[in-house]
Order: sequence, then C-alpha cells, then structure tokens
Amino acid sequence: MELDGREFLNSPIKTVRFGGNIVETLAKYKQGDSSDYELLKHQLADPDIKDAQIIIWLQEFRSCVTQLSKDHEQLIHIILRLPWVGRSAPVVEEYLAFLSNLVSAQTVYLRACLKMVVSHFTPKRVKICEGGVDISDSEDEDEDLPRSFHQCHQALQLIARYVPSTSRFLTPILNENFPFIHKSSRTLDCYVHNLLRVTVYLPSIRRDVLEIVIGKMLKLDVSAPRSEIEEAEEKNVLENQRGAECAEEGLFDMDEDVPAERTSRVGAMSHPAAERLDTLMTVLMAYIKDICHHVNGTLDVERTKELYKDLLGVFDKLILPTHASCHVQYIVFYLCSFRVALSEAFLDHLWKVLQSPSQPAILRQAAAGYMGSFLARANFIPVATVRACMDLLLSWIHRYIDGQDSAGAQACCDISLHGPFYAVCQAVFYTLIFRHRAILESNMKKGLAYLQNLNLERVVMCQLNPLKVCLPSVTSMFAAFTRKYQIAFCYTVIQKNNRQVLPVVRSSVGGDCVTTDNNPLDSFFPFDPFLLQRSGQMIEPLYQVWEEPEDTEQHATKTTQQGSGEDEDDFLCGETPQADGVMGMTPNSYDSNLRSPSSVGSPPIAFQRRF
Repeated sequence: MELDGREFLNSPIKTVRFGGNIVETLAKYKQGDSSDYELLKHQLADPDIKDAQIIIWLQEFRSCVTQLSKDHEQLIHIILRLPWVGRSAPVVEEYLAFLSNLVSAQTVYLRACLKMVVSHFTPKRVKICEGGVDISDSEDEDEDLPRSFHQCHQALQLIARYVPSTSRFLTPILNENFPFIHKSSRTLDCYVHNLLRVTVYLPSIRRDVLEIVIGKMLKLDVSAPRSEIEEAEEKNVLENQRGAECAEEGLFDMDEDVPAERTSRVGAMSHPAAERLDTLMTVLMAYIKDICHHVNGTLDVERTKELYKDLLGVFDKLILPTHASCHVQYIVFYLCSFRVALSEAFLDHLWKVLQSPSQPAILRQAAAGYMGSFLARANFIPVATVRACMDLLLSWIHRYIDGQDSAGAQACCDISLHGPFYAVCQAVFYTLIFRHRAILESNMKKGLAYLQNLNLERVVMCQLNPLKVCLPSVTSMFAAFTRKYQIAFCYTVIQKNNRQVLPVVRSSVGGDCVTTDNNPLDSFFPFDPFLLQRSGQMIEPLYQVWEEPEDTEQHATKTTQQGSGEDEDDFLCGETPQADGVMGMTPNSYDSNLRSPSSVGSPPIAFQRRF
C-alpha cells in the first residue's frame, strides 16, 4: 500500500515541536547549553515521527549543513536512522537532498551514509508478538520492496555523483554487510540482487562485487556436498511417494492444505544450503544474461568481453583453487556458451595455467581437470575446437615423455613428481570418451586417421604408466573404445597394474577393512552433472550428458571385478572418498556424482568397475 495514498496524509497535520530552530540549538550547544540539543535528538529518535516534521527538520539541517562537523556525530547518526525508505515522495526527495548536501560539505560522514543505504538492501524483519513471544519473520511478501530498493539506489547514485571516491569506500561496506549465508533465501536473494544492481551504475567495482558474491556462494557450495544433496532429494521423493500412496488410500481426505503446500514447493531444493545456492545461481545467471544481451536479445560483444575478463579474474582467485566446489564454476560455463570465442579464450587461459612451470602443481592439475571436463561436457564447443585442444595436450604429453626418456634414468610412477602429467593424461582420456563419436561422425576414415595420429599407444605404454593413476572408470571406458577402434591396447597394462595394487588395511570401531586407493591422483571433473533445479534449467540445454554407446565393447566384462549392481546410472562410480564441505587447495574426486540422478544414460556396470 502506498504511504502517500493514506487518508491522514491528505489532511492538515499539526506537528508538536519543543525547543528552538536547528541553528539556534547548534549555537547553544556550542556555548555549552545542551538541553535543546538533547531534546532535538530525542524528538528525531521518535519511532512515530510524522512525515511533515521530518521534512521541516531536514530543510533546517540542509541550511546549516556546514556546521554539522565531527562534534555532532551522534546527531548525524540519529538522522541517518530516520525511517525515510518507503515513505511519501516528499520525504524521500527531501532526505536525498539532505544526503547530497551532507556528503558534499562533510565527507567525514561518507562511510556512515553508505552504511545506512546498504543496510536497506535486505527486507526488514517483521516482528510479531503472539502470546507474549516475539516472532521475527522476514519471509512475508512486501509489495513496496522494489520501490524501497529503487530509492536506495537513487541515494547511492547521488552520493557517487557528489563524491567521486565513493566506490573505494563502498566495496568493503558491501562485504561487511553481506548477510550470513544461512539466512533465508529471500534475504540473500534481495541483497545479491541489489549488489549486482550497483555494478550497473558503478561499473568500476563490478569485479570486486562479483568476488564478494561468488566467494559467499562458494561457501554455500562446499557446505552442500553432492552426496548430501542427492540424499536429501531421494528422501524427499520417497516422502512424496508415501504421501501419494496414503492419499490414494484415503487416509488424508480431511487435510485439504497438503496438496497446495506441495505444489508451492515445486522446484525447491530439499537441502537448505542447496536451496540458497540455487537461488543465488539463478540471480547471477540472470544478471549475466541481461548484461551481455541487448533488449532485443542480440549479444553485446563489448560488454560481454568486459564481463568475461572480470569473471575470469574471480575464477583464478577463488574458483580454481577451491576444493569441493560443485556448482559455482558453472557461472563461467554459462557465460562461455554465449559465443565460441569465449569458450576458446577460456580453454586458452586454462592451457596457459596448465603448461606454466611457475604455477603450483596443484593448480596445474586443477586446470587440466577443468579443461578436460569443459571439453567433454560443453555441447556448444565445436569438434574443431576439441581436436585443436587434443593436439595441444597430446603434443605436451609426448614432449614430457621425450624429456623423461632423454633423462636416461628409469622413470617411475610417482604422482608427487609427475602430477600435472597424469592430470593431463586423464583429461585427454576423459574428453575422448565423451567426444570420440563426434570426431568420427562426419568422416569415419579421417576421424580414425586423426585418432591414430595422436599416438595414444605410446602414452599408454610409457614408463610413467598413466593408466595406473587415472580413475578406474575412466581407464576402463578409455580401454573399451580404443580397443574397439584399434587405436590403443590397454588391457595388458591394466591387468599388470591390477596385480601390483596393494590393499590398505584400515582399523575402525567396526573392525578392520581392506581397501584400495582408487584415486591416487585425487582427481575430479568440475562440470559433473548439475543438481540444482531452478538454475539447472539454464544449464540443461548446454550440457552434454553421458550417452551409452549402442555397441559397447564387451571385452571389459571379462576382466572387470564383480560387484553389486547399484549405482548404475552414472559415468563414474564412487571410487574415492569425498571431503564434506572443506575448502582447500586440492581438487576433489566427485564421489557423489557417481550416484547423481541427473546423469542420464550411463555406461553399463561392466565399465564402471576396476580391472
């Protein structure tokens, strides 16, 4: 309801005021008489203060703004706490004029003014008292929120116009006032939306704002591991099935509200952190789409390039080194889908990180994982780009093998020494598993010649033995397709490696258990299936799901160890333990992806187990 439409605002208002005008009060205060000054502060702090009184006082304050020095800090803070947002248009207009005059004449109050404006970026909590108990609720819909947020941005734009250094002071304030990540989805949604809106008229702080937002999203991401999200979704599905069965039996005929509640939760994630992350991913993707496109839907190339540069800087600083991130990296994935040149630029950047000896080995391995996963999963990358990347990676691998051969000493399978090499090999194997059919589709003869020229046989048979280090599921699928097309013969090496695997005995409360390290490289694929529902709608058309080959090589069934028939729906099969919600510098193996319901049409179970 609009405040200026209320009946009492259209009638004459009598204001009750004690003490003299502002100028006289300030003069008395300067001389040591603070009685009127204290009375003024008390009246300004009145929660029931009327619009007309606010306007009169603000006009008087504007006339003597030069006298409001640091000595009047308490008085200024009371003025800044006046409830001006969402009030009548004359109050808002007068308050904005006061802010403009204040920051122009007294820049010492710039931070206080910015903090006040930013504090209105989230909906105010509605306090309800029931039975003597105070209930705080921020989930109630407020029709005036868009208008209130617009007034806040008007204030920020005015301040930035009068104080050019506003951007430098605003960024840390935006970070300090960011709501706790476990606040409600609506609170986080409003704050992030307003932060991104600030970058529209203050583009100089866009990278800093993206860094703030993505940093918080990463904390949410690592606090919602894939295994927990899948478990919560499976539990929710089972509960819905039980509810449907009970309803069919007529057990809940009297409860008419249950169906309405269920329909209202369509698209919501069952895992609380995943639900918040889904909300923020949707907001950020919508922002990226709006920034990069004109109103008519055509791509704005220059603005897209600038946004890509900002996001790439955030990727290098936050996303690439983060351990156990499942979804936030899809922000870059989504942006790269707008144009092939962006995808190629991203791959080129990863390639530079990968081959740079000055980069830490762990970052080079992470870059290899991103490169392989991006090539395999992004269906908007053309085959020509995939082939160009394969040429680069295989050339690097062969040069690395040449360097080891020329050293003269016997090379050994040591991950601490050759970690980037093994990561690149696995990236190549993984990419070819997903994209070899696309390479062969257009021209089988030329495609086979290309794959044979990659000399994969030498990679498989080299002394560094990459098949021993790669994930067993990747190894088995790679062996199957290379044998089918007579490109390389891996099974002899795989069987030899299996005979050399030593079990590890671990003691626990339940007794000793014998395990093997199925993921010595601690490898991961960043673009494994996307589990968030609402933001996932933007990713789904861009994503290459695993498609089971129609005539899969059956040799693997003879050499694969027998196991349970569970977890048949994904490409990988949970060979490694998953770190739950820990941020670090080591990439993770996505154990939970192996049970992801969103990975459609996976290879048969024969190819998911180790040899």
